[in-house]
Amino acid sequence: MVVSASDADVLARLRAGDQAAFQDLVAKNHAAMVRFASGFVPSRAVAEDVVQDTWIAVIRGIDGFEGRSTLRTWMFRILANQARRRGVREQRTVPASSLARELAEAEQPSVPAERFTGPRGRGAWAHPPTRWSDQPEERLLVAATFGRFAEAVSALPENQRRVVVLRDVEGWTSEEVCELLDLTEVNQRVLLHRARSTLRALLEQELGGSR
Repeated sequence: MVVSASDADVLARLRAGDQAAFQDLVAKNHAAMVRFASGFVPSRAVAEDVVQDTWIAVIRGIDGFEGRSTLRTWMFRILANQARRRGVREQRTVPASSLARELAEAEQPSVPAERFTGPRGRGAWAHPPTRWSDQPEERLLVAATFGRFAEAVSALPENQRRVVVLRDVEGWTSEEVCELLDLTEVNQRVLLHRARSTLRALLEQELGGSR
């Protein structure tokens, strides 16, 4: 059993039909669930629909929750299954023949080595990123820039998008992400590295940080 004290309290209240406990659970998790579901289905409207179905399934299945994972992970597993049943696109798989290449790629720095001077791992920026606040005209474009950033997240390959949203937006640990998405630690690390590298490059391009 991995049920924490807080989970146990919520479970007891939900099983007793406490409406306030359910409303609190929805308030804490609904937005994150919509973001996660959006990685499986083609539109936010469908994601919202899937999340509504998930809440119904959570209430119906709460008595059968056995505590083999955290309550949050259990709910997100139901959500993932609901989303897949709504016609999620097939997940991309990594061919076994490319595993060595991907492992090597995961060890590469997200920022190119030529951006630094001095000994590896102890050098300084040769051309540091420009401070956003140093360029007033760019501050006026922050909203548009992060609109482009959101588009870039949406355009990432499905597994990369799911991992980076869970890790960097929702704050999940690598262990939680691996458990939810049924990934090995190596695969999770590769996907996160690729997603972060893509998004970092976009931000530097948009904000003039790369020279």
